[in-house]
Parts: sequence; C-alpha cells; structure tokens
Amino acid sequence: MATPFYRVVPGSKVDLDRIDPADVSPFTRREDAEAAMAADLLRLRDLQEQFYVDGRYALLLVLQGMDTSGKDGMLRHLSGGLNLAGSEVTSFKAPNSDELDHDFLWRVHRRVPARRRVGIFNRSHYEDVLVVRVNNLVPRPVWRTRYTQINEFENILVQNGVIILKCFLHISKDEQKERLLARLEDKDKLWKLEPSDLAARKQWDSYQEAYEAALAKCSTKEAPWYVIPANRKWFRNYAVTRLMVETLESLSLKLPVPKIDPTEFTIV
Repeated sequence: MATPFYRVVPGSKVDLDRIDPADVSPFTRREDAEAAMAADLLRLRDLQEQFYVDGRYALLLVLQGMDTSGKDGMLRHLSGGLNLAGSEVTSFKAPNSDELDHDFLWRVHRRVPARRRVGIFNRSHYEDVLVVRVNNLVPRPVWRTRYTQINEFENILVQNGVIILKCFLHISKDEQKERLLARLEDKDKLWKLEPSDLAARKQWDSYQEAYEAALAKCSTKEAPWYVIPANRKWFRNYAVTRLMVETLESLSLKLPVPKIDPTEFTIV
C-alpha cells in the first residue's frame, strides 16, 4: 500500500497548491480506510508499550495547520490508540509575559517529552515563523534567523534520542469555509471560534506562503515535515496513525530479557 502522506524532501521548494488536500489515495472507500485505521490503533498501543520498555527514545509529534484543519480532532482520535499514562499533550497559545522574556524556544524545550514518552504539540515553535511572520510581530531579520535556529534545536533533540514527526494538516480554503460556517451554526461548537480565527482566514494567502517557507526550510533528514491531506477527516486520522506506526516499527524496539524462566515456576 502506498504511503498516504507527502514527505517534504529536504531543500526542496514546496507548493501547497500542487498537493491535493482532498487526496485519499490509495483508498477508494472510506470503510476500507477505517478498517485499516482500527487495526493501526491497536498496533499503536502495542508499539507504545514496547517503546516505553525499550527506553532509548522519546517521540514528539508536532501538529500544525490552519484553523479547523483538525488538530484537536487528531488528538481525540489518537487517544484511542495511545496509553495516556505514557503520553502528554501541549497546546501552545500566545506566549505570556514570562515566556516573552526568554528566547522563543525556551517554553518549547521545557515541554519536549522525556525518554519512553510520547509528546504531542498542538501548534508549536513553528508559530514563531508563522503567525509572527504574517502579523509582523517581530522584525523580518528576527524571524528569518529562526528557521536555522529551529533546525539546530531539532537536531539537538534528535541527537539525544527524540524522534520528531512534524505533520502539516493540509485543508483547502473552501473546506475551511464549510467548517467555519458549521461552527457558526452549531451552538455547541460556537465557543471554539474566536475573532482571530476569522481574521486569519482573510490572511489565507500570507499563511500559505509562510507555511510553504517553513516546510521547505525546516524539513530535514533528521526531522522531516509531512503534508497530510486533511479535507477528509477520516483520511487525516488514518494517515497520521499510519505514520506513527511506521515510525515506531522502524526503530527495531527491544524488549528486556525476562528475569525468570517460566518453566521453573508453578502458580497454584
């Protein structure tokens, strides 16, 4: 089965207009994807246990995307396959005054998972080359240097046993419109909307340009970016789960040598 996501080749140019956010290949039926996804969630739970016992690595999943791209939905989905005792989620909001008094990576480094644990970032340090860039929150020379700083930061993490998966949840402008309208009409979801969400939509082209730059400049061999077609929520969920399973399977995780010989014991 073909890999259901687009890995950004380090050093390549990224044109999001050429990546179909509605792509669901290799599937033709949603039912087939959901069956495969259910199996992957079970596999993910087993792999996480092996990952914890192995103890050599930490896993950091970074979720980025435009408003309504499904970051929160992705978290709900993964909770069905991850043991929460070995996982942690950090949702990054606008930095507070204490965080602003430090370098932009200070608050991020503090939330990097320890070995054995799975950490998920709902938004991340990339906000400092996205919203900061689009809204001119710092001078251009400042945010331009951050691409290199981010690459060096992530390289340090990788050298110290952190496996980094960075997923851009890619939706179309039309799909975002439908989701925003649905929230406006749903009183149970209206609370999720903020004026800034609608303001950001007006800056769609600027954000797409900023994302293309971040994906191109910060997809490295050690910490690649993956573009996940996310117009179909079921496919988005499948693709990220499959990526996590493939990544953990590639680590050749080891279980410790048993401390007892079961043939020497009788339980009565």
